[in-house]
Amino acid sequence: MKKYVICGVSNRAMGMFIGPMLEHFTEGHSIVGLLDADPRRFEVCVTAYPALKEIPTYFPEQFEDMMKATQPDALIVTSRDDTHVDYILKGLAYDLTVITEKPMVTNAEDAYKVLKAEAKSRGKVIVAFNYRYNPFHRKIKEMVLEGKVGRVTSIDLNWYIDTYHGSSYFKRWHRIRKNSGGLSVHKSTHHFDLVNWWIDQKPVEVFAYGALHYYGPEGELNPKREAGRFCGTCDVKIDCPYYMRWTSRTNQTSVRDDHLKIEDMSQQYTNYRPDACIFDSEIDIEDTYVVNVKYDKGALLSYSVNFSTPYEGYRLAINGTRGRIETTEYHEPSRVPFPFPEQTIEYYPLFGSKEIIHVVQNKGGHGGGDPLLLEDIFLGPDPRRHYDILAGAKAGAYSIAIGEAVWRSCQENRPVKIEELLPIEADRGGVANASTLCTDPSG
Repeated sequence: MKKYVICGVSNRAMGMFIGPMLEHFTEGHSIVGLLDADPRRFEVCVTAYPALKEIPTYFPEQFEDMMKATQPDALIVTSRDDTHVDYILKGLAYDLTVITEKPMVTNAEDAYKVLKAEAKSRGKVIVAFNYRYNPFHRKIKEMVLEGKVGRVTSIDLNWYIDTYHGSSYFKRWHRIRKNSGGLSVHKSTHHFDLVNWWIDQKPVEVFAYGALHYYGPEGELNPKREAGRFCGTCDVKIDCPYYMRWTSRTNQTSVRDDHLKIEDMSQQYTNYRPDACIFDSEIDIEDTYVVNVKYDKGALLSYSVNFSTPYEGYRLAINGTRGRIETTEYHEPSRVPFPFPEQTIEYYPLFGSKEIIHVVQNKGGHGGGDPLLLEDIFLGPDPRRHYDILAGAKAGAYSIAIGEAVWRSCQENRPVKIEELLPIEADRGGVANASTLCTDPSG
């Protein structure tokens, strides 16, 4: 029986790991401890999952006590982003398998600490990059491996986050850079990892521009310049287009947070409000980026992301010496306010006829990615898959390094080399064992 402790009893912990472990992966796997700073989260968790009512709970300062009492084999890190590094390093010091939500950490310095710690440990790190497991993303990887585009030369990736989803990052702790690393880390590392994985090249240099256009006190749709407001008690919320797009004057229920188990504001977690005003003056992150990334084998990425768009989705093109791959996704269909086509993958050979590929899909969160990721984590990699997909510490580190380089480039108005943030020896000597992709995590 492999024993797990959960560090951070968040909704992600409950929905992504605890629930599936209790429902689908009971054989050979058990949860033996929960750790969080807020005792209210333990109450919510046990209410949702009564099977855990006898499981011991711990506060962060009791980590060592938890290790001694539970003797776990693996650590699952689902706490706030800026706390990931502490639990990852502690888990590796105990030679554990550490499964962490993305982003692995919030800055490249901490990423390098993880690489060094993993190299010295008998444990290893798994980063839960579920976007890799989306059926469209797996098919694109397979097409690149098959040589459909030849040598990859350029990638265009434009990501759109709608006003419902995008504004949620500015209502919560993500809006403070020290908590999240900013959205070029918290969100865009998902996207950077996808590109790194698709093309199997290492990023070497980044140039970017970024700005806070929509949120913060200068946002032109701000109905009132006053700090410290919350949607649930705001006296001008009916004048806020961001709020009123998803509600009405006669149906103003409590603001719902997709990332929480509780919807009643009076029952929320201790000292946590998920409905802070998106126009508050404490916001210190950007909501818009345009980015160029140069890779070691010559590929060039053109990337953009916007967190205040009318609909959600992305547009992708991968160009190579033999052809081009294109796809467009419209995400969250219930929130797309117009008819839209089914997502397909279009392949244009350099010489020949266009192909349209209809991808076989599966159910589950993140476009069907979550269930397959969990299978690889708890059952080991699918033996029928002929390529690596489960991400390790080095993949996490490169995605973080790009994300931080984006922010630094915005601030300093210059290209930023990845080796400035993530020393190049991380890929040669002392931390070479911190491999890009993990092997069987169940071993």
